[in-house]
Amino acid sequence: MKKWFNSGSPWIWLTGGAVTISVVMVVGLLGLIAVRGFSHFWPTNVAQIEINDAKNNIHEVLLGEIARSETVTAAFAREAGHVVPEHMKVVTRYLVKQGNREHVSSDFVWRFNMGMEEFQYPKGVYVIERRAWGDFFGFPQALQYGGTEVLSSAADFHQQVQQQVAESVAAHQRIKRIERGDIGRINTRMEALRLQQRQLELDQVSGHALQQALAQIEQEKTQLDADYLALRQQLDTLYAEQQQAVLRMQMVNGQEADIKLADIVAITLPNDMSALQKWSEYFKQVWVFLSAEPREANTEGGIFPAIFGTITMVFIMSIMVTPFGVLAAIYLREYAKQGFVTRMVRISVYNLAGVPSIVYGVFGLGFFIYFLGGNIDRIFYEAALPSPTFGTPGLFWASLTLALLTLPVVIVSTEEGLARIPSTIRQGSLALGATKSETLWRVVVPLATPGMMTGLILAIARAAGEVAPLMLVGVVKLAPTLPIDGEFPFVHLDRKIMHLGFHIFDVGFQSPNVEAARPLVYATALTLVVLIIVLNLTAVTIRNRLREKYRSDSD
Repeated sequence: MKKWFNSGSPWIWLTGGAVTISVVMVVGLLGLIAVRGFSHFWPTNVAQIEINDAKNNIHEVLLGEIARSETVTAAFAREAGHVVPEHMKVVTRYLVKQGNREHVSSDFVWRFNMGMEEFQYPKGVYVIERRAWGDFFGFPQALQYGGTEVLSSAADFHQQVQQQVAESVAAHQRIKRIERGDIGRINTRMEALRLQQRQLELDQVSGHALQQALAQIEQEKTQLDADYLALRQQLDTLYAEQQQAVLRMQMVNGQEADIKLADIVAITLPNDMSALQKWSEYFKQVWVFLSAEPREANTEGGIFPAIFGTITMVFIMSIMVTPFGVLAAIYLREYAKQGFVTRMVRISVYNLAGVPSIVYGVFGLGFFIYFLGGNIDRIFYEAALPSPTFGTPGLFWASLTLALLTLPVVIVSTEEGLARIPSTIRQGSLALGATKSETLWRVVVPLATPGMMTGLILAIARAAGEVAPLMLVGVVKLAPTLPIDGEFPFVHLDRKIMHLGFHIFDVGFQSPNVEAARPLVYATALTLVVLIIVLNLTAVTIRNRLREKYRSDSD
C-alpha cells in the first residue's frame, strides 16, 4: 500500500475522480434545466377528469393538462380538510392546468385521487392559446365570421377555423406594424418638431427667422397629422374586421363562451395529433419561445427582446472594455515605473475584481446616470428637459457599468499575457534595430493577444450573467421597443432594455402565476447558459486562431 501511495497513483485517481464528479454535476444541472424547461413546449394531451368522492362531497369534472403529480402522506390530506380512510397511509394528488382563467377560480388546481375515475382523453378538444387570460380548453361549437356561421359538425370545420385564425394573426401583425412602425415614426417626428420649437424659444430666435421656422414646423405637423389620420382609418378598419370573427366554445361543465379570433394566437388539438405532428408542434413552440415577445406578465410568449438586449449590451460592453483594459495593462507592465505607486495601483485593480457587483450598480446610478447623464442632458438635450434623455437608466449606462465591472479582469489577464512573452523576443527585436515602441506594438502585443482574448472571454462570461447592477442602470421588466431599429441613429443608447438574467428573476420571483412561470424559468435559464457558451466559444475560437497564427509566425 505504501508503495502504491508513493507511486502517485492515488493522486491520479483523486484528481480524475474530482474532474468526473464536476463534469457529472454540470451535465446533470444542465440536463435538469433542459428537461424541466423545454418539456413545457411538448403538446400534452388534455385529460378529462371525473371525481366522485362522496366522503368529501366532491362531484366535479375537470378538463385540462396534468402538470405534475406527487405522493403525500394521508395526514397532509387530512390537514387540507379531506376525509381519508384510516387504512390509507399515502395519497396521490395531481396538479391540473384547467385554463379558462376568466371562468374558474384558478388556472392551476390540486386534486387528490380519492374518488377520481380513470383519466379520459376525448378527441376534438381545442387548446386555444390566447393573447390574454391564458389558455382555453374546450369543445368547439360554431365559427362566426363575415356574416357566416359554420357549425362544428361541418366536414371542413377545423380547416376553416385554422384559416380564419391565420388571417386574424396576419391582421394582428399588420396592426402592430402600423402602430409601432408607421405611427411610431410619426410620433418620433412630432416629438422632434416639438423639441425644435422649444429650442427656438431657448435660443430666443425672433423676427422673420422665427416666423419662417414656425411656418415650416406647422407645415410639417399638418402633413404628419394627415398621415396619422390615414393610418388611423386603416387601423379602425382592421379592428372592425377583427371584432367580427368569433369562435363559440363549450366548456366541460356545459357552459358556452365566445372567444374573438382577434384574441387567439394559435389552436391545437393535442389529443388528435400523431407523434410526428407533436414533434413538429414542439419545435414550432420552441421557435416561438425564442423569437416572440413576452405576454401575460412574462409568463407566456417568448423571450426574444431579452435575448437581443443581452447580446447588444455584451457587445457594446466588449467594445468599451477592451481598449481601456488593454491600454491600462500595457502601461502598468511596459511603461510604468515598478515602484510603490504601481504596486498600489495593481493591488487596487486586484481588489476591484472582488467588489460586489451591486456596488458597481450604485456607482453607475450615481455617477454615470445622475452626474454624467444629467450634464449631457443640460448641455445637448436642454429642449427635452425636464424629461431626461441620458439622465435616466438605459442601454449605454448599463453597458458602461458592466465595462467598469469587468475592467479588472481584462487588465489582469492582459498583464499576465504580456508577462509570458520571453524577454529574449524583446531583446532580439531591439537588436535588429526596432525601437521600443515598434517592439511593443508589432511584436509583444500581437503575441500577447491570446491573453487579451482570455480576459475578454472571462469578461463576457461574467457580464452576460450579471443581474444586480443592471436593475439600477437600465434593465427593465418589459421594454416595448428594441434598442436597434431602422430609425436614425439606428442604435438607441438611451433606451431601456430587457436582459435574460433579470427576466429569470422577474418570472421566478415576481410572477403572479407561479405554476405557469415555473417551466419558463428553466427554459430561460438554459437559454442564458447556451448564449454564454456560444459567446465564449466564439471568443475561444478567435483566441485559438490568433495563437496559431502568431505561433507559426514566430517559428
